Amino acid sequence: MKQIDLYIVRKFLLTFLFMNLLLTMVIVIFDISEKIDDFLENSVPFKAIFFDYYLNFIPFMLNMFIGLITFIAVIYFTSRLAFNTEIVAMLAAGISFRRILMPYLVTAFILAGLSFSLSNFIIPVANEGRIRFELEHMNKHQPGYESFVHFQIAPGEVIALQHFDPFSRTGYKSILTSLDTSGVKRVLSAEFIRWDSVQRKWSMEQYSIRTILPGKELLVNGHKLDTALAISPDDLTSRIISVDNLGFRKLRRFIAESRTRGSENILYYEVEKHKRLAYPFATVILTLIGVSLSSRKVRGGIGWHIAMGLLASFSYILFMKFTETFAINGNLPPPVAVWIPNFLYLMLGFWLLYKAPK
Repeated sequence: MKQIDLYIVRKFLLTFLFMNLLLTMVIVIFDISEKIDDFLENSVPFKAIFFDYYLNFIPFMLNMFIGLITFIAVIYFTSRLAFNTEIVAMLAAGISFRRILMPYLVTAFILAGLSFSLSNFIIPVANEGRIRFELEHMNKHQPGYESFVHFQIAPGEVIALQHFDPFSRTGYKSILTSLDTSGVKRVLSAEFIRWDSVQRKWSMEQYSIRTILPGKELLVNGHKLDTALAISPDDLTSRIISVDNLGFRKLRRFIAESRTRGSENILYYEVEKHKRLAYPFATVILTLIGVSLSSRKVRGGIGWHIAMGLLASFSYILFMKFTETFAINGNLPPPVAVWIPNFLYLMLGFWLLYKAPK
């Protein structure tokens, strides 16, 4: 890399880090002001607040705004370069605009890699720590029942529960139905179903087994029955937020298992998987738009560039949410819905690049 490349990369990264630090401080201060009463009421130790909550909370917030912060950083320091006629000097020295764009794109790809790593490897682990903190210190009196859980365990085997408590790993009023092409063959119902973490199997309490044979039925009642079901407590937790705790590989396996079991949230999971690929790429697209938009010296100065940049970035976020809604409602395939904003804004970036000063 030449000196001009290092100069642009350094300006890019320093502006990005400064804005991230500023935004993180603002978010943490507002979050503390909102949760301070809960911290004091539950006598949460300062060490747990800092290490178990905020160190796990900050990566989540950083990744949520990384595209927006990258875009604003590009708009801000590129406008400064244009306002100080530094871009004009580069062009006058014979450096093409596309050559000036190269260090921007290199840095944008580095930040896109950071976003991908945060989404798929760091944040899932951090979310587990943050949620564990909230359950231990903030939600002690909330039962957290999941109502009307319904899963297909395997072909011809379906389990339904009226309630499931993911904290105690206990299900209430469960019905396990086995069937084939001729109809229902066996129904195993129980008042309680509990997960034994030591033996890693389920125990059914106050159960009854109804076996349907040709011309007759057999009924067996009992107090406790150990059974090996091909599901885990995590499978029965139907909260959508649980996918935030899964890395990319685990998420793909989870989607495959959910599709086999007929989960009603499969479209949401598919959207989440494609977002983890599309959102980091948006960092590169927004960088291309930001450089092309703010490299021209205009009468409104930096303020005009920042206003236009904010309009473009918020319109992108709004468009992304709009297409996600269509995907979850089943009107668009998840890959198409998630990647449409990137494709259209990439076309906008190429058009702005064509119009940029040469």
